[in-house]
Amino acid sequence: MAALAATISKRRAAAEGLGSNQKAVKYLGQDFETLRQQCLDSGVLFKDPEFPACPSALGYKDLGPHSPQTQGIVWKRPTELCPSPQFIVGGATRTDVCQGALGDCWLLAAIASLTLNEELLYRVVPRDQNFQENYAGIFHFQFWQYGEWVEVVVDDRLPTRAGELLFLHSGEGREFWSALLEKAYAKLNGSYEALAGGSTVEGFEDFTGGISEFYDLKKPPASLYQIVRKALRAGSLLACSIDVSSAAEAEAITSQKLVKSHAYSITGAEEVDFRGHREKLIRLRNPWGQVEWTGAWSDNAPEWNYIDPRQKEGLDKKAEDGEFWPVSRWASCAFTGMIEVPPFRSVLPDLLTPLGGEPTSPATYWTNPQFKIHLDEVDDHQEEGIAEACCTVLLGLMQKNRRRQKRMGQGLLSIGYAVYQLESPTDAHLGRDFFLGRQPSARSSTYVNLREVSARLRLPPGAYVVVPSTFEPFRDGDFCLRVFSEKKAEALCVSSPSPHPSEVAQEDGPLQSLFEKLDSELGANELKMALNEVFSKRSDIKFNGFDINTCREMISLMDSNGTGTLGLVEFKTLWWKIEKYLEIYRETDAKHLGTIDAHEMRAALQKAGFTLNNQVQQTIVTRYACSKLGIDFDGFLACMIRLETLFKIFSLLDKDQNGIVRLSLAEVSGLNFDELLLPMVFGNSWIVLLPRAIYSHRPVLFRRGCNACSVAGVAGGV
Repeated sequence: MAALAATISKRRAAAEGLGSNQKAVKYLGQDFETLRQQCLDSGVLFKDPEFPACPSALGYKDLGPHSPQTQGIVWKRPTELCPSPQFIVGGATRTDVCQGALGDCWLLAAIASLTLNEELLYRVVPRDQNFQENYAGIFHFQFWQYGEWVEVVVDDRLPTRAGELLFLHSGEGREFWSALLEKAYAKLNGSYEALAGGSTVEGFEDFTGGISEFYDLKKPPASLYQIVRKALRAGSLLACSIDVSSAAEAEAITSQKLVKSHAYSITGAEEVDFRGHREKLIRLRNPWGQVEWTGAWSDNAPEWNYIDPRQKEGLDKKAEDGEFWPVSRWASCAFTGMIEVPPFRSVLPDLLTPLGGEPTSPATYWTNPQFKIHLDEVDDHQEEGIAEACCTVLLGLMQKNRRRQKRMGQGLLSIGYAVYQLESPTDAHLGRDFFLGRQPSARSSTYVNLREVSARLRLPPGAYVVVPSTFEPFRDGDFCLRVFSEKKAEALCVSSPSPHPSEVAQEDGPLQSLFEKLDSELGANELKMALNEVFSKRSDIKFNGFDINTCREMISLMDSNGTGTLGLVEFKTLWWKIEKYLEIYRETDAKHLGTIDAHEMRAALQKAGFTLNNQVQQTIVTRYACSKLGIDFDGFLACMIRLETLFKIFSLLDKDQNGIVRLSLAEVSGLNFDELLLPMVFGNSWIVLLPRAIYSHRPVLFRRGCNACSVAGVAGGV
């Protein structure tokens, strides 16, 4: 009921405009106007308690508190860096964006493109702020995040070294809008280091709410120049890059001064009269603000001597500013990919759910979420050579908050989607039989670990079902599916699957008789008896039987409706998990002894998708290994289930999705430490709360500090 009430409340707020650019959601509940007025009234410059100027804001590994790269960093306000700082000087321009010591060229390319569209720019960078009138050391920016606009507040303390800004900075020297924008985006994603590495698509979409299209320049469309020019005039943001075949080539500079695996903004497209014919030029910009193309049409190339001086001046050609004008046909040969974010409209709200594997996993594929779309109105202009009238839609499947989870060792999942045409409209969740042997009408090109996979589809009018999925089954992740259309379209989410018991059981011979014995629900005792009966008959693993606490944790992990029992569908999903962990266990048992050694547990945990530090791994060995340092299957599975449960608990408690959990004294006192091994991430450190049997019987408090959070034991009662 609480989840339903929250959903209804969110929909009502959205209907009233909350989440729009005009009424953005206050990130972490911080209201810019209120906080600024409080600072003005008190005469104290703002210090952001949610993103303090301390090592945790910089990063967690390469930019972690003890990293050599963070030594000598001092946080300073612009008023401490120059005598007369300005927010924006003479309007925001692409030359205000110069890369520093952070590998976020993908973001900087997006910011540079943003300056070309004033309407989009001031949606992200509100005008009502400066260093003179009502200055209080506080600034605000707006970003699109998974279906809604979010306002992010930051103070103006910036990381410096030797009196110079460490990261993004303006070439002008006293202009700070771009550096503060980067800081706000770092806060949104958890730290500066979280911004290292990415795709310009992310920045484009978070600055516009649009959806991206990718063009493979190895096979460029004949109308590439027209596509670029039309897109720029329509207000789209564009970028391009050069692929690499290995990590060693990343940011390697070619003989003609192009940087591989580096994002370039596409900032202009013009035609010039050159020796009696029209030459098509495309303007690119390196966010470094330097290192430019040295070939034809470079800054000092002889080609410029053969065009009209007035036209030459109008092209704003300057020496070594990172910007250059290659010929369109050459650009399509040198670069391997181009992305565009066009202005379409979404017809489907964001949706969140776990995913269940790609089409080659028929046992789980049908359990993925399903979304129906109805396409009724065909395009006004049809492509040449296509006889059948079609409807154009853009589909985008986007993972949520994965960048924030980098500090916990969790990367992007490999995701994709498929679209199937329906012979007759239905609002029911389609079962496994529908997908067996059926080819999709369209699908994403491949499963890939990007934040979003998207494609432009041209489909005949009719009803379709869209099935998003991860490449591997049982990889839970929050996502939003976006459907953009040029014409009117309808979309809806289909209810969750509810298969018939016989359909669930038919694949699993060992469980057939077990399903027949069940009435409708399994409690902990019934689950213990059922699983022990099945696994005690196996000769390939050492098995001593699951205890009642492990079975309770299994139920807690899978119980979706809070009954304290498992229904048939929930039990089936649990069985799939057990089979997956059994496969990992047997793979790790290279000697086929039926057990694994304690030192092999690290490899097994990695195969299962858990990234844990040495302290936690040693604790696991202490808890689950026998006196001979062997781990039987019942102990291994108990460990896997407990870890899954704990990460799920942490995710639920991490309300801001920033890798930090805050608990009140009452909440800490209410935790059951006899049953939980609770890992928590505070800044760069794992803090492990162990069962009382391992450490002490003392309750635990969390204290928030500036540089780190401390753990203090408190003797006696609380």
